[in-house]
Amino acid sequence: MRLITVLLVCCVVLMKNVISRSLAKEGNLSLPAIASKYGYTTQLYDAITEDGYILRLFRIPGMRKVPILLMHGILDSANTWIIRGNTSLAITLANQGYDVWLGNCRGNRYSRRHIYLDPNIDEDFWNFSFHEYGFYDLAAIIDTVLYITGADQLDAIGHSQGTTMFYVLGSTRPEYNQKVNVLVSLAPVCYLQNVPPPLKMMIQYSPIINNLATSLRAQEVFKENADMKNALKALCMHPLIGYSMCIRDTVFPITGDDEEELEADFLPVLLDHFPTATSVKNLYHFAQVSYRRQFVRFDYGADINLDMYGYPIPPKYDLDNVEMRVALFVGQNDFVSTVEDVAILKQNLPNVVQHLVIPRRKMNHADFVLGRHMNEYLFPYIFDVLRTYESENVLNVSH
Repeated sequence: MRLITVLLVCCVVLMKNVISRSLAKEGNLSLPAIASKYGYTTQLYDAITEDGYILRLFRIPGMRKVPILLMHGILDSANTWIIRGNTSLAITLANQGYDVWLGNCRGNRYSRRHIYLDPNIDEDFWNFSFHEYGFYDLAAIIDTVLYITGADQLDAIGHSQGTTMFYVLGSTRPEYNQKVNVLVSLAPVCYLQNVPPPLKMMIQYSPIINNLATSLRAQEVFKENADMKNALKALCMHPLIGYSMCIRDTVFPITGDDEEELEADFLPVLLDHFPTATSVKNLYHFAQVSYRRQFVRFDYGADINLDMYGYPIPPKYDLDNVEMRVALFVGQNDFVSTVEDVAILKQNLPNVVQHLVIPRRKMNHADFVLGRHMNEYLFPYIFDVLRTYESENVLNVSH
């Protein structure tokens, strides 16, 4: 069991790092509390999915008419968009007058609710992967945002798994393509054919790990306040060995190294916000996509596949259906969303309006949301896309 946890940690603690020195006192603050420090009041809403999950949405209201939705990556929450304070994307967008909405997927610290399932008792609560994130969660979130704001469309920004959700939704429920004006995909994850070791090795061993987790009835990864999670946090907080052990030796080999952007001073704050829970099934679904070398639905085995899909093998997601505008941003030093895999994604999406390899050579997977200078290296490209496809009716005069 410890081996499983350590291997999952490598896939986990990996996707993020750091926060800014000015935020050193914000470690345990909620998203609304952090926003308040920068002069913004946050509104709270719930989106209820068709299968009964209750998802927490945060809104920082702005004067622009078209809302903008930010969706986090794996083992993450809406906090990822704000813990850099004034140089975070959420605050930067708010400073520019955007109506900022921050979503949370089922199972994370803000969305551990269901109309009848208890995440601490009912195993069925954790029977989901990124398919349900896209098909159910994202659909409910988009509908809620558009209903509350009265808008016909929204702009969207996703990071890592937060982009995968849009590809799932656009392919399986094509009517939602018309509800997204433009999607900015940061470090997009759809094909995982060219990931290097050690992530490649973890994926190769994922069937064994998944079988062991199933036999132990371990369905939740990084449960809030779990003993193992708290022990790992304590180890990573050690002043002499914490950063080296948890970031240099564990995270960077998977995300790509970048100590300039993911610095040691921010580790304590990071550990108060990341990681948050997801399901074992979700991690295993990503592994299946990698070793099957196709963007496919979850593989349950031939017999169950026949019952669920009508075929012994899981069907591919039809990316031809994803007709929303998509801008693809990739880092040269990103070991999860590689330049080669994003090139494959570009070839399979019908409406790519921009495909940019970020010029900064050290740009890794975590930098897109947590790099301390992304307001210089990344945000200008994001704002260029948003301005290019800006609605004619920019201001929300009803605010």
